[in-house]
Amino acid sequence: MEQASGTFSIDLRRLGALRELDRRGTLARTAAAMHLTPSAVSQQLAALSRELGVPLIERSGRGVRLTGQARVVLQHADVIAAQLERARADLAAWELGRRGALTIGAFSSAISGLLPAVLADLAETRPELDIAVVEAEPPDLFTRLDAGDIDLAVAVDFAAAPPFTDRRYSRTDLLVDRLDVALPATHRLAHLDRIPLRELAADPWVVGDGGSCCGAVTRSVCAAGGFTPEIRHAVNDWQSLAALVEAGAGVALVPRLVQPLHRPGLVIREPEGQPPGRHVFAAVRAGAEADPVLSVVRERLAAAGAAAGPARRGPG
Repeated sequence: MEQASGTFSIDLRRLGALRELDRRGTLARTAAAMHLTPSAVSQQLAALSRELGVPLIERSGRGVRLTGQARVVLQHADVIAAQLERARADLAAWELGRRGALTIGAFSSAISGLLPAVLADLAETRPELDIAVVEAEPPDLFTRLDAGDIDLAVAVDFAAAPPFTDRRYSRTDLLVDRLDVALPATHRLAHLDRIPLRELAADPWVVGDGGSCCGAVTRSVCAAGGFTPEIRHAVNDWQSLAALVEAGAGVALVPRLVQPLHRPGLVIREPEGQPPGRHVFAAVRAGAEADPVLSVVRERLAAAGAAAGPARRGPG
C-alpha cells in the first residue's frame, strides 16, 4: 500500500475513474467520458489499486472486468459521493435558497409544457436565482447529471433512463403525461370520441426516433395494444409530427404536455380503454436533495406537474 501504517486514504479522482469504468464497461468509453486517454485511465486505476492494496481490474479477452474487491470499493464509493453532495448542500444552505445558480436538463416536451410556469414563478419569487435550461434525454441527460454539467434532470421513465431503484439519484415523481391519438380530420375513425388503438394497426405511423423517449413510449404502447406499428416517418419535433399527420401521412400518439397543436386538419382523440401515459420525474444526484436551491426548484416542478396533470387536453 502507498499509505503509511495505521492510515487509510483514497484519491477521489481515481475513485471517480473506477465508478466511470463500472458505468461505461470499457476503458475506451471511460476515457472518452472523462476526456482522458485510455492509458491515463489505466494509470489512475493502477494507482488506486496500489493505494488500496487490492486488485481492481483483470483482463477479460481484449477488455477488462472489475474484480470482487472493486465491487466492494464501489459500494463505498456511492456512499462517499452522496456524502460529498450532502456537504455541498449543507454549505449552500447558508443562502437559504435565495441566491444560487443551477442548470436544468429536460426533454423538449417538459421544456415547453412544464418549465415556463416554473421559470416565471421563480423569476417573480426568487429573482436572484440564476437558472439555465438545456435540452437532453437519457442516457446523455444522466451522463451530464453525473458529471455535474447539470444539477437537475427532468426525464421520462423508459428503457434509456436509470431504474427507479438507482441509488445514485434522488427522484421526485411529477406527473403522468397522458397520450392521445392524433388523426387527420379525414381519417375513417375521426368521428369517434375514443379510438381503439388496435384499429390503427394497419395505418402508417409517425413517431419519434427509437432513441427518444416519445419514440420508445409509442412503440411500447402499441406493443401493449397487440401490434407493432408500421413506422413510416420518424421525427422528434411535435409541430413537424402534427403537420405530417394533418397531411394524411400517418397517425400518432401525442402527449398532453405539447397540446394544443392548433392545426385545423388535425383531430385529437382519447384512446379507448386504459389511457396510456408516460411517467415524468425529476432527479438530482443522491445527497443533493437538501440543497435549498434544488429543493425550491423541485417543489415548483412538482406543483407545475400537479397543475398540468393527466386531465389537460387540447381541443379537437
